[in-house]
Amino acid sequence: MSVNPTVALALDFGGTKTEAALVDESGRVVAGTRFRQSTGGAANSAQLSAAVTSVVQRAVAAMPAGATLLGVGIGSAGPVHAVGDLVSPLNLPVWRRFALRDLVADQVAKRFPDVPVVLRMDGLCITLAEHWVGAARGYNNVMGMIVSTGIGGGLILDGRTVSGPTGNAGHIGHVEVAGFDDPCACGGRGCVEAIASGPKTVAWARSQGWHGATGEDLAASFAQGDVIASAAFRRSGRAIGQAIASATSLVDLDVVVIGGGFSNATPVLFDHVREAVATRGEFDFVTKVQVLPSGLSGDGPLIGAAALVHRAEMVTPN
Repeated sequence: MSVNPTVALALDFGGTKTEAALVDESGRVVAGTRFRQSTGGAANSAQLSAAVTSVVQRAVAAMPAGATLLGVGIGSAGPVHAVGDLVSPLNLPVWRRFALRDLVADQVAKRFPDVPVVLRMDGLCITLAEHWVGAARGYNNVMGMIVSTGIGGGLILDGRTVSGPTGNAGHIGHVEVAGFDDPCACGGRGCVEAIASGPKTVAWARSQGWHGATGEDLAASFAQGDVIASAAFRRSGRAIGQAIASATSLVDLDVVVIGGGFSNATPVLFDHVREAVATRGEFDFVTKVQVLPSGLSGDGPLIGAAALVHRAEMVTPN
């Protein structure tokens, strides 16, 4: 890091945790500036606000001497509402049309009153991070995906982010896939999130007689040759692959990069995803799409939020 770095304050807000950190102009999280608090569906609105306030204040206080704050980037679980920069995270029902950007801006303004504050859906931020310093470098038609507690996504087409009029373009987790009828919290049936997220994959395995409790347990069972665990990963991979094939048919993607905790459970999950894409054998513009694991560590969501500031030329305005 340079002696007098230009940094962005990044906030990642999701269904289980929120994190803030400073990220420099090369896409690196500045050491000693990363802070985390739990969120979760049992938290009330005041507790969620306090978690955000805590991590933001601590990251601001950790600003290195001589550093310049270029702006603030916020990646939030969706859906979001571009008009007013409001958020309604599906798995946090106490926040509906909550003014997350204003909460963060008010905290930062106490020390930096004039810096811009930009909010986008977390899936879009992940996509920006992969395009900047991850597995999608060199490609201009990219979908990023998060496969974790939920499933989210974002799009870069022709080198520019695509948000849509409400800010929710690329929300691949709520694309319905053929052959499935699992009910989804959004109101749909057969959404890929309702089938292939970590908790939903675990729930399906338990419904088949498996006795574990977590995605880590499921991965361990798979490694030991458990047939139900194997079927669970096959089922989830097929659903993700069908969604990717459909998205590629629609917008002609070069690469899809998948990150998130559950995506790391076993490499076999990617094998099943690619097999499902390959069934579109008559459409080489679909089967050409590369499906890659994230090139980033757990820093990806924060790097992506910071990219809203450091890579602002790519970010289409609301």
